Amino acid sequence: MSSQARILMCPPDHYGIEYEINPWMNRSLGAVRALAFRQWQQLHDTLVSLGVKVETMVPQPGLPDLVFTANAGLIFHNTFLSSRFRHEVRAKESPHFDAWFAEHEFTVTHLPETSFHEGAGDALFCGDTLFAGYRTRSDASAHQWVGKTFEVRVLPLELVNPRFYHLDTCFCPIAPGEAIYFPDAFDTYGKRVLHTHVPKLIPVAEEEAFRFGCNAVVVGKTVVHNSRCPRLAEDLIRAGYRAIEVELDEFLKAGGSAKCLTLRLDGEEAAGWKYSEQQS
Repeated sequence: MSSQARILMCPPDHYGIEYEINPWMNRSLGAVRALAFRQWQQLHDTLVSLGVKVETMVPQPGLPDLVFTANAGLIFHNTFLSSRFRHEVRAKESPHFDAWFAEHEFTVTHLPETSFHEGAGDALFCGDTLFAGYRTRSDASAHQWVGKTFEVRVLPLELVNPRFYHLDTCFCPIAPGEAIYFPDAFDTYGKRVLHTHVPKLIPVAEEEAFRFGCNAVVVGKTVVHNSRCPRLAEDLIRAGYRAIEVELDEFLKAGGSAKCLTLRLDGEEAAGWKYSEQQS
């Protein structure tokens, strides 16, 4: 019997487009903070309605992207591997994330200073394998270090489209051996790796991938994703899942959506180690 899902979120009190570090960001467009808060609250309330225990961090002025908790680090059992951000504007978030996890009885560990790794944004378990996005934000060498440290198999995937700069923008494991993905975010080799190691892959259409349909939160057999992704919803339903759409367009302006706004504290639904832990 699975335990209650636990997710970390951070209210968007200080969210805004204050710099440009990915192709989605445009300071001249900005974000409507009141609307962003309503959209964030709807995602929060949707997850609570699914039985999730949502824990929250205190927002910090000057850290507009602290709201994207998925990038805090990587969770493995009771260990929190703190991210080493490529951009200094985001590296300032790490002390706040580290403090939160230390206060909540996680073992906080750090990567070598010579490498970059952006947590659950670029490292996603599907079964016992850690699929690892690299090129834009995370280094392939950092992923290999994670594999050796946690003693797990790592399969690096090169991200070839700058709009899909983190793995969680174009790939979402939904159960061991099952995932949704946007094929054109990967090169030929990456697509072959995914087809070889994930038996059931659901492709997402380009227009819905650009709405970050892949950037979804999975709770049991329910998948929560950005609005106006009808084909994705139909495909999920056909595959035996329930699809819930939540409008998150204010966060799309910063290159984020549902998954970016959440960090699963108890292990993703597709993580093989989560199930072995429950059976032990």
